[in-house]
Amino acid sequence: SLNKDIKIYATDITVSNSDISYFDVTKLDRIEAMVADSKPDIIFHLAAETNVDKCETEIEHAFAVNATGTKNIALAGSSRDIPVVYISSGSVFDGTKNTPYTESDVPNPLNVYAKSKWEGEKIIQSMLTKYYIVRAGWMIGGIEKDKKFVAKIVELLKIKKEIPVVIDKIGSPTFTSDLAKGIIELVSSGRYGLYHMANEGCCSRYEIAKEIVKFLNKVDVFIKPITSDAFPLPAPRPDSEALENSKLHKLGICKMPKWQDALEKYLKVMTDKR
Repeated sequence: SLNKDIKIYATDITVSNSDISYFDVTKLDRIEAMVADSKPDIIFHLAAETNVDKCETEIEHAFAVNATGTKNIALAGSSRDIPVVYISSGSVFDGTKNTPYTESDVPNPLNVYAKSKWEGEKIIQSMLTKYYIVRAGWMIGGIEKDKKFVAKIVELLKIKKEIPVVIDKIGSPTFTSDLAKGIIELVSSGRYGLYHMANEGCCSRYEIAKEIVKFLNKVDVFIKPITSDAFPLPAPRPDSEALENSKLHKLGICKMPKWQDALEKYLKVMTDKR
């Protein structure tokens, strides 16, 4: 929970209610005007094109949002000495490591999305001294707006008796609620830098689906393990996006729960709301 004295200026490129202002990170003049008007103490840069396959086919769009958009935010922050929080991704790695990636591992992105996000990281590091780069894993969250893997499996469980799920790609689930709390904890510490922030542990999509089945008690549904070759996609994916919260642990401020506990907590919220 946030201090009641904290005022949030929420923005989005699609405005759903009066509490959110229209904002496009590719428009530098709009960013400058917004920052000059609101005079924030810190900027949370969450905007991104996250559709991996769209990025692969629309390269200019991907870099306009994820790289140039990040440069625009960095310009606004650097000119006024405002710290910036930039959310990045575990997909910046090539996935060849057999153990989870730490902050000391060197990125080698395989697809356009990951390349544009890593470009954003380099821009933040080169233009700012006061920044937090936070690499998250496979995002879990959204409830009724959720269109990601967990929501898809929950919906399929209502109508299918057999669901094929990929077993050969590994990642670290990241519950949005845990990520938000972790970012507040990190920002409160004042320790600038690059961090990994995912729920503890790593797994395949297959293992996540099995956990969902167990939680929802869908014992009559068979989760069929398959390889990613069965689902050819425009953008190549790394075999592993598993993250270790190495620096947070060293600072003693890592409070990210195990991914199984985070998934169960989200499913409880999700099934109550849907």
